[in-house]
Amino acid sequence: MKVIIAEKPSVARSIAAIVGATDKKEGYIEGNGYAVTWAFGHLVTLAMPDAYGIKGFQRDNLPILPPVFQIIPRQVKSDKGYKPDSGAVTQLKIIKKLFDSCDRIIVSTDAGREGELIFRYIYEFLGTAKPFDRLWISSLTDRAIREGLDKLKCGAEYDNLYYAARARSEADWLVGLNATQAVTIAAGRGTYSLGRVQTPTLCMVCSRYLENKNFIPQKFWQMSLSLCENTRITQLFSVDKWFDKAKAEQVYQRVKASENATVENVERKETAQESPLLYDLTTLQKEANSKHGFSADNTLNIAQKLYEIGVLTYPRTGSRYISEDVFAEIPQLITSLHSHPTFCKYAKGMSKLNPRSVDDKKVTDHHALLITENKPKGLSENETTIYNMVVARMLEAFSDKCIKDVTTVTVVCSDSRFILKGSIIKQIGWRGVLNEKDEKDDADTLIPDWTKGLTLPVGGCSLAESLTKAKPLHTESSLLGSMETCGKDMVDEELRAKLKECGIGTPATRASIIETLFSREYMVRSKKSLVPTEKGLAIYSIVKEMKIADVEMTGQWEAALAKIETGEMKDSTFRKEIEVYATQITSELLASKILYTGSCQNVDCPKCGSGQMSFFPKVVKCNNPNCELPIFRTIAGKQLSDAQITELITNRKTGVIKGFQSKAGKSFDASLVFDEQFKVVFVFPDKKKRK
Repeated sequence: MKVIIAEKPSVARSIAAIVGATDKKEGYIEGNGYAVTWAFGHLVTLAMPDAYGIKGFQRDNLPILPPVFQIIPRQVKSDKGYKPDSGAVTQLKIIKKLFDSCDRIIVSTDAGREGELIFRYIYEFLGTAKPFDRLWISSLTDRAIREGLDKLKCGAEYDNLYYAARARSEADWLVGLNATQAVTIAAGRGTYSLGRVQTPTLCMVCSRYLENKNFIPQKFWQMSLSLCENTRITQLFSVDKWFDKAKAEQVYQRVKASENATVENVERKETAQESPLLYDLTTLQKEANSKHGFSADNTLNIAQKLYEIGVLTYPRTGSRYISEDVFAEIPQLITSLHSHPTFCKYAKGMSKLNPRSVDDKKVTDHHALLITENKPKGLSENETTIYNMVVARMLEAFSDKCIKDVTTVTVVCSDSRFILKGSIIKQIGWRGVLNEKDEKDDADTLIPDWTKGLTLPVGGCSLAESLTKAKPLHTESSLLGSMETCGKDMVDEELRAKLKECGIGTPATRASIIETLFSREYMVRSKKSLVPTEKGLAIYSIVKEMKIADVEMTGQWEAALAKIETGEMKDSTFRKEIEVYATQITSELLASKILYTGSCQNVDCPKCGSGQMSFFPKVVKCNNPNCELPIFRTIAGKQLSDAQITELITNRKTGVIKGFQSKAGKSFDASLVFDEQFKVVFVFPDKKKRK
């Protein structure tokens, strides 16, 4: 019997249908000589410090550098700390039973770094020695699965991928855990979280926010000039802008007194706009955010689901190119769009395909995002939006260039130059897919048929006052771009591609990093903008000059991980460098002066008695890391004051508080008390209790 292990039950079901396994058992599907089982993401993870005998947050324990990392079943938080996830433990027992009884294992977890790590950790934890092959596919269509099963690869071919994945996992543990404990110890109260990628990302958000907030606008002046030709009036704008109002007024008066202006130059040239490259995950996330307001995490989840139902190729890709053999399949995919409700007409008109996105050397583990031959059915509105974005980009990428005639007219009036730009589209090319106007396009500006030396009467001029503008706050789209290029604001697509290997995080992990900053309450969304919280700014003020905030250094670690993946670097070398790095940042943080954001009311913790209660905007929490008793400020729709919470902590009960709201929306009054487990419960005026 052969055992196939997938990353999720939905993927396992798709594979089981292909191999003829139909008998559903607990935790697997059996039949035709196969047993198809699954993980639930990471069933096995790195153990926490207590597995090495290290309890609590103690300065003398840092840095924590395990000589050999232990792996354990996935943990869940309980009232008494962390314990093994019962669901993970049960599934691991099922997988072990299947592994022990099979002849060979076929690995079909997601074909990427994390998918490889999920399987290898399970394989190592269970102590299995059975040989295994790798199913490496870029889509979950029936055809792709069959072809992949016919071309299974030896599992050892992906050892370097596993070493890179393990190195990344251990590096995140070493940096994140040591930095988190160090900053929390230095703070003296509260719990803070730092991370190898998380902290440089937060610093980019905070830096942009402070730059925007502290920006002082400057006034400047610019002239416009109206020229008359028969009954037509054309408006041009001055080449110069003036920050000195007196100088601007002087030039304005001189131009205003002029009767004529002369055409100094007329430049006409043909320009070609290349078709855009296909989507990788980051580019899809950026455009879904800027065009539709989707979060990076939401876009990834939708794309992953579309992959799992077989209508998109593997989404966690960092490549925007496809190979020659995949290019051979594109005509068939475009033909499948002849019945698409939106793009059918355009797809039918495509014949010769633009090969700009075809380059075997630039395809990484997976090629760029494409649709598959499977037609989607029953998609939600958001799923349809993401699917259609990939369809549109695929049509754009393989379309002709957009060709324009661009005209630039320069006019001189009283020694001041004015300029007018406009363009005429000769060949719409790829822009015909969505018919969207280029934000930098001057196609709506009608250029008169002027020639060099022509003199025209001045119809009037004006002087307008404007203000310089600060860089806007980061959006998820712009932050993803900065993570991709180590904070460098790159507009040029080719240059951005060259800097990708220096980016922080990977296409697969950047969304989760951004979500972590939200969950840690380090930043919030304000419409589309990302705004750091007081807590986030406090962390930034501490770490901004430290190694842990160095975006480019973090980018170099990502490049090193890529070298491990290709066999150019040993993972042991990387591990030593990370240990040195973790030691340095731990020392920096322990020696830092913490700007503490929570207020301390000098109220002893009623549970442990040794800690003090720290008052935060949303919670009041014990600063003893072994206790951390929480009291949430909002209970049953009622925001509690500091005085009410202090009364509860001091007396273990409050007087009657008015204005609570029941689940049915009815208002009620009650006192608050601690029960035996120090949970807050209601005591009503009639002395009846209700949680």
